[in-house]
Formats: sequence, C-alpha cells, structure tokens
Amino acid sequence: MESPEYIKGRGAQLNPFNPYRKNEFTEAHIEAIDEKHESGKATQFFTETPSAFVNKVTSPDVGMMYSANPYQGCEHGCIYCYARNTHQYWGFSAGLDFEQKIIVKPNAPQLLREKLQSKNWEGFPISFSGNTDCYQPVERKMELTRQCLQIMLEHRNPVGMITKNQLIIRDIDILQELAKMKLVHVMVSITSLDEELRQKFEPRTATAKNRLKVIEKLTNAGVPVGVMVAPIIPVLTSPELPSIIKAASEHGAIAAGMTVVRLNGAIGQIFSDWVRRNFPDGAQHILNQIKACHQGTLNDTRWGKRMGGDGPLAEAIHQMFKVAVKKYLPVEGFPPYDTTLYRKQTNNIQASLF
Repeated sequence: MESPEYIKGRGAQLNPFNPYRKNEFTEAHIEAIDEKHESGKATQFFTETPSAFVNKVTSPDVGMMYSANPYQGCEHGCIYCYARNTHQYWGFSAGLDFEQKIIVKPNAPQLLREKLQSKNWEGFPISFSGNTDCYQPVERKMELTRQCLQIMLEHRNPVGMITKNQLIIRDIDILQELAKMKLVHVMVSITSLDEELRQKFEPRTATAKNRLKVIEKLTNAGVPVGVMVAPIIPVLTSPELPSIIKAASEHGAIAAGMTVVRLNGAIGQIFSDWVRRNFPDGAQHILNQIKACHQGTLNDTRWGKRMGGDGPLAEAIHQMFKVAVKKYLPVEGFPPYDTTLYRKQTNNIQASLF
C-alpha cells in the first residue's frame, strides 16, 4: 500500500543529500514552516550550453565507444535509473530533482555537427540515451534528438538508440533512411509487462503495450530493433524475463540485451525507500535478493560484474535469459554497421528526404 503522502506520477519520493553541495533544503522543523514545500509537483527546465556534446565512453563493460545526451535528468522517473547519481554533479539531488529538474542542451545539434566534421573523427557509432532517455517528454517540444538524427543522416554516421518512449515513432522517416544504409540500431527498453508495476517504478514512460507497438512499427519500416530487458529486478521482474523476450520477438525484435539491477550511490537509498513504501511486506526480501547478486551489497562497482552481477541467483537469471533468447530469437541479431559511408563534409545541405 502506498503511504498517504505518496507523490503520484513520480518514481522517487525523496531528495537524498547531495554530497557535492555544502548546503541543502530540509524541513527539519516542520512546525515552524508556514507553507509546506511542494516537492515533485511540476517539472522545471534549465538551459545548459556545454562545450562538448559527444562523450567518449571509457567504461570497459558498457558496450559503446561514444554517447550523446541532449538532456540531463529524466522526467520518466524510473526508480532504479543509474543516471540519477550524475544529477548530483549539476548541483541537484538524485531523487525527485532528477525527474523534475531537467537540463536541456539547445546547442547539442551544433556541437554534434562540429564533432562529425572535426579532423580526427572517423565515423564512429554514437549511442543516444547512454545516460538519460533522448525521447523523454521535453523532446516533443525541443526536437533536439530529431535534429541530431538529421545531422547523423547527412554525415552517414552510424547511430545506436535506446528508449522507452513511443515518441521515437515520430522520427521513423529518418530512422528508415538510416536503416537502408545499415546505419542504425534501436533498442526498446521493456522492464515489465505488468502495467500496475510499471506505473509504480516507471511512472512517466510509455506502457509496455505501446513499447511493443514501437518495436512492430519500426520493424515494419525496416529499422532493426531489439529489446533491452533492463534492469532485471529479482523477485519483482525476473519471473517476467521469458515473457518479455517472447512478446518482443512476436512484434519483430531481432536482438535482446539485459542487465541485473544495481543500486549505486544515492540510488540505494531512493530505491529502498520506494520499495518499502510500495511493497512493505516483501521489501527486505527484494533488497536481500538484489544483494545476493552483488556479493551482499547494493553498491556494486566491479568492472565486468556490476552490470550482470554474480553468484547463484545472478547465474540463474543469466541462464533464463539465454534459454529465452535461444527459444524466441533464433536469429543472428543486429546487422553490422556500415562505417564506410561516413562523410565528413556535407556543405550543410539537407539530405534529399528533407
């Protein structure tokens, strides 16, 4: 049962302390406050003009060379999101702030074009949503992701995308052109098929039903699509793993990926608070099962182990995944990118599509 003060429409229910800040806002003496602080009600947007947009990924177990994120923070509000911790570097909290204080980078398309035309760039694949979802709600208005895709198409530069928002269908025209040249891979993230659970831990995302429709529509348009079952949460979502892969396959997915949930930094406190509010009777069991995948801790930073976990429970989850993929996805997966098509200069002429 949700607590009486549960903030609906938000994943996190608190703002944990930001260790990078000297001061913090708190209602320490509530009896002396005339007006109650309204956390989590409205989304605020902040503008940032960074000097760089494409980031080199140095983590050896992430599976990407470069990433790009038009937005920091994410209104989707996924309770388990590993990107929450990065919001602290901007002076915000990893909790409610992460999903209600969104940083927009309006110069992202300009910086992307400059990067693709730079002397040392060689057409390396760039992953969008390496940190936060590039199709979160604000994208409908800003269209930064769409502008970036247009630039990627102009330069014939490979692009990988991952999202849990059906807004990606808006850009099916560009994705289709990229797909014809083997320049795009799309992963649709599906964590649960249970709508009631989704509303609790991914409150502002598309329903699983609509995400499956996204897979189907992209597939019908010739865009290669896979399903990302991540993160798998023991007890809560792990039993659904085969069903998710089966459903994705039936809608056209040709590849699958997975990770096991890990609750690093402030996410441990945020998730623990959330699970105790929503599943008070089973909360400790769920947390103990997560710890069982990470040598008895929620905070796993071990290279090669942090994403998939280890131990008997993690191994059982991995084995379940392998069996499901073999049964429902008897294909070779994504076609390789064609990196030979990259062109550094386009004279800013739009592709014939536009």
